[in-house]
Amino acid sequence: MNYKQLCFQVQDIAREVGDFIRTEQKKLSAENIEIKSVASLVTYVDKTAEQRIVSALKALIPDSGFVAEEGTAESHNEKYTWFVDPLDGTTNYLFGIAPHSVSIALAEDGKIVLGVVYEIGANEMFYAWKDSPAYCNDKEIKAASRSKMEETLIGTGFPYYDFDRVDDYISAMKYLMRNTLGLRRFGSAAVDLCYVASGRFDAFYEHALHAWDVAAGAFILQQAGGKVTDFNGGDNWLFGGQLVSASGSFFDTFYSIIHAYLGDKQ
Repeated sequence: MNYKQLCFQVQDIAREVGDFIRTEQKKLSAENIEIKSVASLVTYVDKTAEQRIVSALKALIPDSGFVAEEGTAESHNEKYTWFVDPLDGTTNYLFGIAPHSVSIALAEDGKIVLGVVYEIGANEMFYAWKDSPAYCNDKEIKAASRSKMEETLIGTGFPYYDFDRVDDYISAMKYLMRNTLGLRRFGSAAVDLCYVASGRFDAFYEHALHAWDVAAGAFILQQAGGKVTDFNGGDNWLFGGQLVSASGSFFDTFYSIIHAYLGDKQ
């Protein structure tokens, strides 16, 4: 498998679908919006974008499986599995707010080997493939080298359907508000992870995420020198619904904080 060539083919798909998403934004109205659950919205744009992505990716690897937000296709333990979020940040998109993105990752035998995140509003393409550096718009990116808590900027997301840990979450936020340069909540986990990869954020954490939200961004971050784990220091961040990530220089410090507030209580 030529991962580099495949990565550039996936970028073409992400950019083409991103153009479609951008064009359709002006046409949307209230009747186009479906409510999946409280604070979880979907439109024909999400669904059509996913159908286009899945069709194009199947042409690249015909017998591949899919883990996709809108359920266009499924995975049945194929050798190659795509993780697809056609529009990460739908609520941002509907309200005309950045960022919102197309996120695509490929796993081979369960291990991610390629990631592409296209932030549509800023026209930024983040990407990496197995054994490559991470890039944004053809320029290599690396995670930040800051290690002092008071010099760091942290990205996060707010739970919008699983509120079981909301008190612990707020406690962690209070600590970070008092001891860092600040917290940012942009509404697209895929982009947040890429911002850590490019040194804009020093760390990112969130609870109640899905595999399609994080697969591509987390891989890009790892290729940029960052680290990713779950709230208990394990590797269940892809399917476990919880993720803590940071630059290599800040990870140990940041993980210890998130684990103290959000890790499993013994």
